Amino acid sequence: MATPDPRATWQRALVALWSLVLVGLVLGPALGPGYVLSYDMVWVRDLAVRADVLGLGSGLPRAVPSDAWVAVLDEVVPGMLLQKLVLLGMLLGGASGIDRVLAGLGVVSRLAAVTLWCWNPFVVERLVLGHWPVLLGYAALPWVLLGATRWRATGRAPWWLPLAVLLGSLSVSAGLATSLVLLSGLVLGPGERRLWARGALLALAAQAPWLVSGLLHVRDAVSDPAAARLFALSGEGPLPGPLAALTLGGVWNAEVVPVSRTGPAALVALLALVPLLVLGVRRARREAIVLAVPWAPLVLLWAVGWLLAVLTWAAPGPVGLLAGVVPGGGVLRDGSRLLVLCVPLLVALVAVAVDGAWRWTRGRWATPARVSLAVVAVLWPVTVLPDAAWGAGGRLAAVDYPVSYADARAALGEGAGDVLVLPLSSYRQPDWNDGHKVLDPLGRVLLPVPVASDELVVDDVVIEGEDQRVQRVRDALDLSTPQARADALGSLGVGAVATDLTAPGPAPDVAGETLLDDGRLRVVRLDEVDETTSPTSWQVAMGLAWTAHLAVLLAAVVTGVRCARQRLRRNLSG
Repeated sequence: MATPDPRATWQRALVALWSLVLVGLVLGPALGPGYVLSYDMVWVRDLAVRADVLGLGSGLPRAVPSDAWVAVLDEVVPGMLLQKLVLLGMLLGGASGIDRVLAGLGVVSRLAAVTLWCWNPFVVERLVLGHWPVLLGYAALPWVLLGATRWRATGRAPWWLPLAVLLGSLSVSAGLATSLVLLSGLVLGPGERRLWARGALLALAAQAPWLVSGLLHVRDAVSDPAAARLFALSGEGPLPGPLAALTLGGVWNAEVVPVSRTGPAALVALLALVPLLVLGVRRARREAIVLAVPWAPLVLLWAVGWLLAVLTWAAPGPVGLLAGVVPGGGVLRDGSRLLVLCVPLLVALVAVAVDGAWRWTRGRWATPARVSLAVVAVLWPVTVLPDAAWGAGGRLAAVDYPVSYADARAALGEGAGDVLVLPLSSYRQPDWNDGHKVLDPLGRVLLPVPVASDELVVDDVVIEGEDQRVQRVRDALDLSTPQARADALGSLGVGAVATDLTAPGPAPDVAGETLLDDGRLRVVRLDEVDETTSPTSWQVAMGLAWTAHLAVLLAAVVTGVRCARQRLRRNLSG
């Protein structure tokens, strides 16, 4: 049995320790008691397993299968703790993966790599936007590349590859990126060339819940064409869109852009990154640097991610037309989200450049000068983006829900029918969340399926939602009397109305039994409701989709147990 290399062991331990320090600095107050509620990141103590989280709701499956996994896991792990584990895992897991990709390089270059991996505009902006499934896919990306490389080289997939693909497939955009990463790793590079069909089958099984649910909602799966211009890749500070994308920035929502990205620091970041990329390319070509994954898929992924992102900036009209005509085309309109594909190549080239510079200075520079070089190489991403520290400058602080939310859940119970959440606006800025914007959490706290607005307001422009049921609810609320509204809502399957009294916007009275009214929340149960259920064919289709999805997990568990037994036998026999 081969003796472990002590040098490799301590280097890996040092990189892991530095990754932990970085993640602690990035998350900061987010790791404290309470829930981090920011834009689309809405966690509750106990999310109910209900039709909408399984893909059987009336709206598009934007949170499928991520919500279902949360709803199941928070039965075992409290929601507050589960969120902390996810936040830590999506940064530490990715850092560990990219370190393995670069395992053949020196420790200084690997420290620089994990710094750039954890501390860049893409990570910070997506954290504030609350896109945790996207960041889980970001964490899974290097592991999928490693697994695909080993699968192609040996003809056998490592046991953890299905698990990495599953973790990278918890949302539509993350799942598409993960599938592309998997297939590019199998198609490009040395080794077996006939694995793409099995890889495609694995990817389809992992994406099955949102894919099947999306097909069931295909009539509503086109988006407002005007939204493409609003979601397009954007410039940041002195950098136009394409250059902002090169530095992994360019998010559409100016509210989540770190202040440092709006000034000279963004230009400094570009001036620091470009020479490193040039040096990395030159050294990789001249010295035939070998990584744990081939260069070809890294280059392909970067090209696809950057070009598609820039396309949304250069031609938002055609992108909007695509989203308005082709079902599901709207997933491409968020240009900066596609930059997740660019990160592996950028980080690898920076690591190769730093490794080359470190080796070149050996014997030429005095030790203090070399140490200074190492410090600059490792810390420059931090210095050009200082406001990423401490939960994006405190924007990701953890808070507790007011007791009214638990009272509303207890008062309403499961009941009959769904619950309408008012006012009909998507986002709130509650005082108990320090005024930070968040997707209305009330519907996630309650047990019945929520009926809530799916409209979005960007730069004072209203982007129409796709859920036709919400529009019928709006029509019902426009009726003249509380009883008429109650009757119309009941015929739509709404059995209760929950109103956030602190949120701006109209909330018409609806006749019924008042279960709670404490000045913050009001819950009214309607007298009569025509309960609605999804068609049997839909339930069967989603049952098959979830079976395929869970089969991926089962494959990882069974193979992992088999590998553990084989390793144990080898150790005992040795």
